[in-house]
Amino acid sequence: MQVLTVLLASAGVCLGLLVAPAEGTDLAQPAAQPAAPRRQKRDWIWNQMHIDEEKNTSLPHYVGKIKSSVNRKNAKYLLRGESAGKVFRVNEDSGDVYAFERLDREKIPEYHLTALVVDKDTNNDLESPSSFTIKVHDVNDNWPVFTHRLFNASVPEMSAVGTSVIRVTAVDADDPTVADHASVMYQILKGEEYFAIDGSGLIFTTTKNLDRETQAKYEIVVEARDAQGLRGDSGTATVLVTLQDVNDNFPIFTQTKYTFAVPEDIRVGSSLGSLFVEDPDEPQNRMTKYSIVQGEYRDTFTIETDPNHNEGIIKPMKPLDYEYIQQYIFTIEATDPTINLHHLSSASTRKTARVIINVTDVDEPPSFQQPFYHFQLWENQKKPLIGSVRAKDPDAARRSIGYSIRTTSDKGQFFRITKQGDIYNEKELDREVYPWYNLTVEAKELDSSGYSTGKESIVQVHIEIMDENDNAPEFAQPYEPRVCENAAQGKLVVQISAIDKDVTPRDVKFKFSLSTEDSNFTLTDNHDNTANITVKYGQFDRERAKVHYLPVLISDNGRPSLTGTSTLVVTVCKCNEHGEFTYCEEMAAQAGVSIQALVAIFLCILTITVITLLIFLRRRLRKQARAHGKSVPEIHEQLVTYDEEGGGEMDTTSYDVSVLNSVRQGGAKPPRPTLEAGPSVYAQVQKPPRHGAVHGGPGEMAAMIEVKKDEADHDGAGPPYDTLHIYGYEGSESIAESLSSLGTDSSDSDVDYDFLNDWGPRFKMLAELYRSDPQVELVY
Repeated sequence: MQVLTVLLASAGVCLGLLVAPAEGTDLAQPAAQPAAPRRQKRDWIWNQMHIDEEKNTSLPHYVGKIKSSVNRKNAKYLLRGESAGKVFRVNEDSGDVYAFERLDREKIPEYHLTALVVDKDTNNDLESPSSFTIKVHDVNDNWPVFTHRLFNASVPEMSAVGTSVIRVTAVDADDPTVADHASVMYQILKGEEYFAIDGSGLIFTTTKNLDRETQAKYEIVVEARDAQGLRGDSGTATVLVTLQDVNDNFPIFTQTKYTFAVPEDIRVGSSLGSLFVEDPDEPQNRMTKYSIVQGEYRDTFTIETDPNHNEGIIKPMKPLDYEYIQQYIFTIEATDPTINLHHLSSASTRKTARVIINVTDVDEPPSFQQPFYHFQLWENQKKPLIGSVRAKDPDAARRSIGYSIRTTSDKGQFFRITKQGDIYNEKELDREVYPWYNLTVEAKELDSSGYSTGKESIVQVHIEIMDENDNAPEFAQPYEPRVCENAAQGKLVVQISAIDKDVTPRDVKFKFSLSTEDSNFTLTDNHDNTANITVKYGQFDRERAKVHYLPVLISDNGRPSLTGTSTLVVTVCKCNEHGEFTYCEEMAAQAGVSIQALVAIFLCILTITVITLLIFLRRRLRKQARAHGKSVPEIHEQLVTYDEEGGGEMDTTSYDVSVLNSVRQGGAKPPRPTLEAGPSVYAQVQKPPRHGAVHGGPGEMAAMIEVKKDEADHDGAGPPYDTLHIYGYEGSESIAESLSSLGTDSSDSDVDYDFLNDWGPRFKMLAELYRSDPQVELVY
């Protein structure tokens, strides 16, 4: 065979030598006859290359031989590829391929290389490169390895026999195409009394009595080996099996009797006590349901389950009343509607218990008949009665109730409440100011004396102010229109719209009009609640008027319809030829002051004026009182009234008034007489006859006053010398009636009595007495 191979190789070489001259001859042929078809006869000569992994012989290891039909002495073989030169090398002359590393099929099962034959001198290719593959043969040098050293699995407790738990997998890195190299066998080393495993690695249960309440976790040790028995340390794995809980246990009460004491004022729906049970299942499977099985109080109490602690919370469903029932007794039951009867482990004997609830008496506050009150009141009205709130004492004493509005209420000063709970408004209210009023009404329990016992309750009272059409429309915004002085007729100045402070219905319609047509403006109602102000004639005269005031009447369609007047202030500006404003007068801000504001300002000014006048008068009175040496209250206490009446104007002849005038004119003060000189001058004065007048000297009246002063100084029982004698009536025939100046707070009155000069000669003397002359002082 080797001889035959050598012969074939020699024949190939000879043919190559024969062909070479022919090729040289062909080069002389025309270019139209290429020599390419003859080069296709050449080809690479090699067999499929294989090599065993993990060889124990010394390196390098022979792999195979590459050979080309090109047989020249100057030809050499090369290898290209990722592993060329590192793992594999080729003999340049013979084409033998060697491996210079021990190969591991589990890492790289095959290598891809490219063979080249080139000229030794020029390194030009003598043959087209060819790719080939070197495959690594597998040997059984690996044992099975589990994908994890520890597996976690779970299975429901009380599962049937054969229930799958988990599938474990071990992998053999050897070539699976080689018989028995990669096959794996499994075996349970620990836990075989409860679990088993099949050839695919599936672990399943072998008993149905896996009870989580008895044992919750199991540990299984699994071994894997290949068919030839090759095994290692990493060929075992541990499986931790956790039993999943199922609801297979009934709850049981921890007590046979539960007793609670609860006050009668406990809120409906609040907890009054808890019931406790034991359930060996896990919390997610504790679905205890509590119910009342015996007793007539199912509509009075309810038992809710606390999902976090599985407790039964007893709550009253309606108010408790000690005066009606003092004790409640009933039987309760605890069940679990979600329990799996197929897995039921045992029957419970303590599923019922007795509950006793004792109600204690408390002094309860008043209770309102409604949780809140809602009343409606039309604005601008003062109703006799807005509404009534009612509360009562729930106790047997049935004490009376007093009502009040808390000062913290919303605008509570606008309302008042009677002792009977009737609510009134103190003033007319405006919906545009406050549309709602929220009052807090307090009900206090009163004892027999009318004093509060300290028990009180509150209720919210909501008063809604209903709207009336009491506001006239006005401009929707402040407008500052401007117009060119050379504006053409029909030029749009501004478009206006209106708003209404009242509740505006959807079908509201505003009508616009000018209060006067005597202007250079025209108003056009657009009938969509807007209006256009346009130039009527054109050409404004800025020298005559730089600003035009345009009153606009705006009416609504309410009931009754209201009309308001808003004024547009139109500024006439200079403009360029493009109609752009170049200069406008700076207008002072037009502050629109309402009538209400003007009234408020006037009242403020009037109040300040009155206060200033009162302060001035008070200071003047104090100054006068200090000047007389006595205070005004002292003078008031010394007023003595005599019942003696004067004769009026007809009695002017009974005494000579000129005496007083002489004193006012500065008459000399007469010497003070002694008391022992004789009888009192005052006692000697006789009423003269009406037909004549006796004129005494200017000192007679002064002498009389001095005598009276002496009598007063030495008479301990008499009034002091400055006692004021009041004559209450001027005379039956006098139309002036009482003209006494002693009725005022001071002897110096601010009243101007000059009008007495206009009453005729009958009042001339009286006008002389009361004339205002600051230079004249009466001397006493």
